[in-house]
Amino acid sequence: QVQLVESGGGLVQPGGSLRLSCAASGFSLDNYAIGWFRQAPGKELEGVSCHISSDRSTYYADSVKGRFTISRDGAKNTVFLQMNSLIPEETAVYYCAARRSMVTTVQAMCVPKRPSEYDYWGQGTQVTVSS
Repeated sequence: QVQLVESGGGLVQPGGSLRLSCAASGFSLDNYAIGWFRQAPGKELEGVSCHISSDRSTYYADSVKGRFTISRDGAKNTVFLQMNSLIPEETAVYYCAARRSMVTTVQAMCVPKRPSEYDYWGQGTQVTVSS
């Protein structure tokens, strides 16, 4: 089955860390831009971090710079989002998405679009930051 599957979400205390995973099956991430997005209750979808492996370009939203790190394991066909120093306002459903890298830039990839505009869109994983 061709899909993206996120995992790693959960409940974490403020200041804590989580590592999210986005595993691709049925296709290779080598030729795709990958993005992490989040949607908090009552708020719009937000681009968090994006990466294109072919040119090693990476983008982070200003709000997460210095705290979040996006990485990729080619052998596992998986992209990770390491999140440190989490704050309650970052409680949201986190999604990963993939779009062919030849039709986008890393900055454009992180501008949220309708899920149907991506080649692949995951089901999401809940992250709750609370004491």
